[in-house]
Amino acid sequence: MTERSVTHATFVVERTYDAAPARVFAAWADPAAKARWFAGPEDWEDGEAEYDFRIGSHERTSGGPPVGPVLTFAARYQDIVPDQRIVYTYDMHLDEARISVSLATVELKPAAAGTRLIYTEQGAYLDGLDTPDKRAQGTGSLLDALGAELERQSATT
Repeated sequence: MTERSVTHATFVVERTYDAAPARVFAAWADPAAKARWFAGPEDWEDGEAEYDFRIGSHERTSGGPPVGPVLTFAARYQDIVPDQRIVYTYDMHLDEARISVSLATVELKPAAAGTRLIYTEQGAYLDGLDTPDKRAQGTGSLLDALGAELERQSATT
């Protein structure tokens, strides 16, 4: 029998962007914008992607290194307040193995001429296949990519 375990943890990642809350929110809500920043490293191959940004709806993306494994993110939106808050639950799979189940809250707060984003995740990390530290680091990288997307958008307008 395989040894089973669960690690419970909460982490918070904060970023400040030079963009109004409405623009930051739009980068989450618009499927084309989100696909540009919510992705793995450049050398990863993209898999399937489904975006439906409404309360009760689902989002699913997958991808990974060319030789595998495939990482799959499957989310359900629980609460959306435009320009202020996004709450979703999600699970992550590494190939067929579920590696975590989480509740994520994204808060958008006006800050000077921009936005302070506060991302809080409460997770159950399963069977040693993922850790809170690795997830926080990956989330930080995604939020940095969001910042780059917002800068790219500013440069093109």
